Amino acid sequence: MLLETPGASQTGPNFVQERSISILLGWPPSDYVSRPHNDVRGLTLFPLPWVRYMEGDMTDTAETSMTAPKRRQGKPDRWLKPLVFAASLIPLAILIGRAVTGDLGANPIEAVTRDLGDWALRFIIIALAVTPARILTGWSVIGRLRRMLGLFAFFYVVLHFMSYVGLDQFFYWTGIWQDIVKRVYITLGMAAVLMLMPLAVTSTDKMVKKIGARNWRRLHRLVYPAAILAVIHYFMMIKADYTQPVIYAIVLAALFGFRLYKKWT
Repeated sequence: MLLETPGASQTGPNFVQERSISILLGWPPSDYVSRPHNDVRGLTLFPLPWVRYMEGDMTDTAETSMTAPKRRQGKPDRWLKPLVFAASLIPLAILIGRAVTGDLGANPIEAVTRDLGDWALRFIIIALAVTPARILTGWSVIGRLRRMLGLFAFFYVVLHFMSYVGLDQFFYWTGIWQDIVKRVYITLGMAAVLMLMPLAVTSTDKMVKKIGARNWRRLHRLVYPAAILAVIHYFMMIKADYTQPVIYAIVLAALFGFRLYKKWT
């Protein structure tokens, strides 16, 4: 079917330039009815905003925010990110409060290090759960939280690492290196930290453009082995009561299973 550009002039010497006729498939896009009547953009096989919308809906990467059309956010959408941001700082605020009130037990340094490590692993799992939750619930807005939650995961990873380096080892690098070499669970933990570092560095839209979306997606698959190493690190670190690491392992296995199921179906 042939359609003319809405609002285009039908007379005058610039008629040919102002008129754009194309064969349209799947027309109109959902945003067409909201365009101004004086919008004289030419119609193409797939209008660019519509192509961007489809690409943004099918991918689950940081470039989604660049490819999706700008939509007016409702109140739930507008307040979702600030609420999640504030909620993500609550564990740190509680830990600081416990430290101030002397409620960290007989070994406060170990309590701080382990608490930060627990929340680092929890946020990694939460970030990985965003996509399955979006698919299962159909609530696409939560997909916008994945990058922020991933950065909070790295934030708690860094705090966990710094509590070990600064509070536990007092920046004694020789002792730290000996721990890395001799204690396998610390070796695995350090490997997980190194895997997550490039993911945090390349989390911006600018870096997605710089390295390319395909390379970006490949690089960010490092989160999966990093999560596995983090769970193993937890298993090997504790000496009794494996309840929590078992729960984390089960949840992580379920998330990986869901990913594989969606990939092959």
